[in-house]
Amino acid sequence: MEAMTTPNGTSSATSSCDCKLGRIAERYELARLYEDLVAYWTGDADEQYSIRTLATLVNQHILEVALETAGVSFKEGEVENTYRLLTDDDVSSGTRVQTRNELQRDGVPVEQVESDFVSHQTVYNHLTGCLETSIETPSDEERLERSEEKLGALQSRTVAVTSDTIDRLKRNEILEIGEFNVNVSVTVTCEDCFQEYTVRDLLENRSCDCQTESVGDDS
Repeated sequence: MEAMTTPNGTSSATSSCDCKLGRIAERYELARLYEDLVAYWTGDADEQYSIRTLATLVNQHILEVALETAGVSFKEGEVENTYRLLTDDDVSSGTRVQTRNELQRDGVPVEQVESDFVSHQTVYNHLTGCLETSIETPSDEERLERSEEKLGALQSRTVAVTSDTIDRLKRNEILEIGEFNVNVSVTVTCEDCFQEYTVRDLLENRSCDCQTESVGDDS
């Protein structure tokens, strides 16, 4: 699971508060929780997360610390999957019971951990009440810039994963190919006029040509 860290990697002493997050902070080693939540909610970190996503990150961290305290080893992605099995509505009751029983056999106090999980409302109340944090509505230009950065990062990630997969198959002599390059291009097609745009061009233009023409015709 990706660790929750501040943008500059520093931490400050947490000021205790009387809400649920404040009460469980010391138990689950959440020393940087306050800075992390504010940074991720306001967008001062690399990404801006929703309240629901922040609640999930906090709960996954709680579960991870509980596993470590019980001496349970886990691989990358297992904490997230275990949390999903405990909380996701799509998971069957039988699977959830089996997951809880396995954790109990490993010495994890499941009932306590689940009781300490926080809701998105708890996170929101902590941010706005205890920390007196508010979020400013970004301008249209800021929204476009953040969207372009996010989509660019996803595109770069797709290129990296694809290149690594092909290279691994090539090394294992499962796939035959010479030197190669991976290019990812995402396009958006307007269903009104069937004009196709790259994502970058669409964000820069901020509208399809047919929409601009329609506005002009109405004037």
